[in-house]
Amino acid sequence: MSIVSFRRFADGLHLVVARNVMRLPSHLIRRSTLRYVLQMDIGRDSWLYSGTEIRMPWRITIGEGTIIGFDCVLDGRGGIHIGDHVNFSSNVQVWTRQHSLDSASFDAEEAPVVVEDYAWISARATLLPGVHVGRGAVVAAGSVVTSDVASGTVVGGVPAKLIATRPHFVPYSLGNPSYFV
Repeated sequence: MSIVSFRRFADGLHLVVARNVMRLPSHLIRRSTLRYVLQMDIGRDSWLYSGTEIRMPWRITIGEGTIIGFDCVLDGRGGIHIGDHVNFSSNVQVWTRQHSLDSASFDAEEAPVVVEDYAWISARATLLPGVHVGRGAVVAAGSVVTSDVASGTVVGGVPAKLIATRPHFVPYSLGNPSYFV
């Protein structure tokens, strides 16, 4: 078996383990396996709800008090940094690798995604490679974010465009969800 074949096998094995772990009904088991077995950097009081698909968890950092909702996709291949007290609603997708439109051989291109503290990414929003979401920004439900989102702004649509600003943004703590996850 060549080095490349072994690497692909190992990456596939990690994906299978992460996918199956995220189906378990215990947050404690999901979080512990991601942190200690799959080497994902997860902050204190952060929650990952079941059904989330995680690719290359060792390239993902999640800050303190952050919530990742049900059935999200976190594509860590290009690197993801999620700050403190961030809320990802259900079905959010974060992609860090995609095919190049200009490549005759369909080559892949990748870039990290950064989501700063206190951001809210609403249901079924998609963040594409290289996007930077600023502190306290909000991405509306169903949006596709193709470029950076400034701090304290609200964006929405396909592609996402400025809708409003949050002039009275107050930092909050998501804390520990009180319902079953």
